[in-house]
Amino acid sequence: MVIRRGHRASPAAPLVLVLLAAAGCTSASDAPAEPAGAPATSGAPAGSVARVCAEPAAGPAKAPPGAVTVDPAVVGDLAAKTRSSPANTTFWLRPGRHRLEPDRYAQVVPKKGDRYLGAPGAVLDGRKVNQYAFGGTARDVTISHLTVRRFVAPNNEGVVNHDMADGWVIEHAKIQENSGAGLMAGARQRVRASCLRDNGQYGMNAYKTGDSLRGLVVEGNEITGNNTDDWERRRPGCGCTGGVKFWAVNGADIRGNWVHGNRGAGLWADNNNNDFRIEGNLLEANDGAALMYETSYNAVIRNNTIRRNNWVEGRENAARGDDFPYATVYVSEAGGEPRIPARTDRIEIYRNVLENNWNGITLWENADRFCNSPANTSTGYCTLLVKDTTRCARPAIATAPLYADCRWKTQRVDIHGNRFVLDTSVVACAAECGRMAVLANYGTYPDWSPYRGKRVAEAITHKQHNRWHDNVYRGPWSFVAGDPGHTLEPGQWQGASYQQDAGSTFTPLAGG
Repeated sequence: MVIRRGHRASPAAPLVLVLLAAAGCTSASDAPAEPAGAPATSGAPAGSVARVCAEPAAGPAKAPPGAVTVDPAVVGDLAAKTRSSPANTTFWLRPGRHRLEPDRYAQVVPKKGDRYLGAPGAVLDGRKVNQYAFGGTARDVTISHLTVRRFVAPNNEGVVNHDMADGWVIEHAKIQENSGAGLMAGARQRVRASCLRDNGQYGMNAYKTGDSLRGLVVEGNEITGNNTDDWERRRPGCGCTGGVKFWAVNGADIRGNWVHGNRGAGLWADNNNNDFRIEGNLLEANDGAALMYETSYNAVIRNNTIRRNNWVEGRENAARGDDFPYATVYVSEAGGEPRIPARTDRIEIYRNVLENNWNGITLWENADRFCNSPANTSTGYCTLLVKDTTRCARPAIATAPLYADCRWKTQRVDIHGNRFVLDTSVVACAAECGRMAVLANYGTYPDWSPYRGKRVAEAITHKQHNRWHDNVYRGPWSFVAGDPGHTLEPGQWQGASYQQDAGSTFTPLAGG
C-alpha cells in the first residue's frame, strides 16, 4: 500500500510472443504507424505489441496423442477427470463452454505436471457461481489456449492458481471478467502471451502466503481494464487495485507487455520486492501511475514507452487543491541496496520515453513510515535489512545501524537517458502536470521517531545519491525538491544547490 504526502496509509504449446519493440529514446512521432487493423481510437502502440486480447483462440484443434478429452456437455467433467487421472496428464478441452459443479468451492485441483490445453473456442465458465477455477499446491502445471471467465474470487484472492503453487505456466490464455484477481502467483511462475482483462481487482496478484516469491516472469501479455470493481472507492486507502500487484517478489522479469486502461496503477510493486527488470513494455492510459515501486529494492526500468497515464487520478487530486506531485513513475520508499543480492545495486531508470502523462517521476519518502511506526501500513513488516522487527524501537532505533536500516529509503536512484515530452494542449492541464520531484514530508509521528523534522527531506534530496542526468525534456517541465511547495525551474534544478540533470537538454514544445 502506498503512502502519499504522509497523509495516506496504505504467474505446452510453442511460445509465440508478440513483444513490444524497445522504446529507446525516440518520440512517438518517430515511431512507425499502428498495426494493421488497429482501431483508430484504440491507442494501440506503435510497432510490435502484445495485442493478445484481440487475437482469436488458436489452441490445438485435435487432442494431442495420449491426452484426456474433456467434454463441455458434462458438467464437472474437467474436475472429475483431473481427480481420476495420474500426475503429468494432458487434458484437451473440446470447443464449447465447460462448467464446474454449481458449488461455490468447486474447482479443478491439478496434480504435479498436469497440462490443460484448450481447443479453439474452449471456455471454462464460472457462471458467477464458482469462486476458483484452478487451485491446490501441485507444482509445474500448465494452462494454455483456454479462456477462464466469470469466477467470483473474494477480494485479494485469485481465480487461477488460487493457492499460489510453484512453477505454473500460463500462456496463450484469456483470463477475464472475474472478481478478485484473475491470477495468483507462485515461485518460478511464467505468464506469457496471455490476456488479463476486465477482472474485478487485479489481472494478477503476485503474492505468496508466508514466503518470498522468486523467479517470476510476465512476458508478452496484454493487461487491460482491470479493477472493474473500483476497490479504492469501495475501501478508500486500501492500496489494493491495478493491473498487476507484486508483493515480496524476489526476482521478476516484466517485459514486452501492453499494460493499458486499468483503473488505478498499471504495475504496482509494493513491499519488499527486489531485483526487478521492467523493460520493453508499453504502459499507457492507466487511470493512475503507470508504475509504482514502493518499499522495495534494486530494479532496472528501461526501454519502456509510457504515455497518457495518470490523467484520471492526477486531475482528481489537482481538483481537490492537492499540490503533491502525483507521478506517472512513482518511487516511494524504494531504492538501491548493495547488501541485498540482485542484478543491480540501485534503481536504474533509463532509455524510457514518457509522453503526455500527468507528471513524470517522483522520488518520495514518508518520514513517518518505518518499522514499528503506526504510519507503516504494511503492518508487521520491516525492511529486508532487519529480520527482528522488535529491534526497531527506542532507544536503539536512534543509533547505528538501526537508524539507517529500520526505514525503507529512496536512495541510489539513477534516472538518465530518458525522453520526457509534455504537450499541455494534449493533456489539458496547466503547470501541475509537468513536474519531476524528489521530496519527503516533515517528520512528526510517532513522538519517539528519530526521523522527525527535516531529516528525511534533506537526506532524500541531497544525501542519498538520487540523480537525474543526460535526459531530454520537451515542454514546460518544472522540478519539486524537498517539499511540495518548493518548485524549481530547470536552471535552478541544475544549479549549485541541487546539481541535477547535468548533460540534459530542455526544449519548449508548441502547445506546452
